[in-house]
Amino acid sequence: MPSQFRIKYPNTRIIIDCTEIFIQRPSSLTSQTSTFSNYKHHNTMKFLVGITPSGVISFVSEGWGGRVSDRQITEESGLLDMLDTGDSVMADKGFTITDLLSKKGCSLNIPPFRGQSHQFSVEDVHLTQEIAQLRIHVERSIGRVKNFHIFDGVLPLSMSPIASKVFQVCCWLTNFDVPLVEDNKLFFFHSSCKK
Repeated sequence: MPSQFRIKYPNTRIIIDCTEIFIQRPSSLTSQTSTFSNYKHHNTMKFLVGITPSGVISFVSEGWGGRVSDRQITEESGLLDMLDTGDSVMADKGFTITDLLSKKGCSLNIPPFRGQSHQFSVEDVHLTQEIAQLRIHVERSIGRVKNFHIFDGVLPLSMSPIASKVFQVCCWLTNFDVPLVEDNKLFFFHSSCKK
């Protein structure tokens, strides 16, 4: 557990985010509807990716139609079955899953919502920045996956049966790269052992 998590978020089990890849527009109207992403304004395949606090990809869902919500993909992907009582999940505001996690005895760390007020309190601003600095690692990890450039263009529908496996393999391959989260104490320990 890197020190930046150990101090304030020691129970963090996973940091999650969703990512989408463009796919060819299906001919079926039903498929077009289920894969159209309002966020990307394109037909997409959506994946839920989770990393450990140290930056290792530890969970990758199957591909879903781009229309699926973050909540639905979290609920039906099997991620919740892997959590233990007392675990904490870190995510962005789009993950309205507090009730799903509380059923498992888990908690959710997300940036605060502004609510009815016109601006955040000073405490809320600090909390938002604090969580954003830690949550950015999942976005960086997804960025590494996309560095393979396999999903740069529009994925042909003929590849859709294997798209989930290809994406998952790219995710697992990034775990062989240098660590995303460098803990100075841990780095010092490993450096001194090599001498």
